[in-house]
Amino acid sequence: MARRTRAREVALQVLYQDDLNPEHNPADDEGFVRNRLQGPELVEFAGSLIAGVRRNRLELDHVLSQTADHWSLGRMAATDRNVLRLGAYEILYSETPDRVAINEAVELAKRFGSKQSAQFVNGILDRLLVGHEKH
Repeated sequence: MARRTRAREVALQVLYQDDLNPEHNPADDEGFVRNRLQGPELVEFAGSLIAGVRRNRLELDHVLSQTADHWSLGRMAATDRNVLRLGAYEILYSETPDRVAINEAVELAKRFGSKQSAQFVNGILDRLLVGHEKH
């Protein structure tokens, strides 16, 4: 498994925790990330993804709601919702090439989501990318 892929998995786990347990202490997340990743550059990468999604969550949720016709974020599976937030963050705010961000999100959806998650995530992020490229 690619090292950055592993960092994304850990970031997804933290974002999932944020989503389902808003009472948890985000200060605990740093130890969780450090215990699961080898090397400061991966810890930093995962931390930047987590912080970026947290910082931009309202905007990410708005963009995803607009992009996912007939799907409210609340109706989505928590795993899919957080994979989409992570993928959308990478497309909109990071240096990650757009297609790499989508491919990585699809792989996360395959690993952690349901049978339909990968196709669902791919479709929404592709639509977001097309809309993003026009602006």
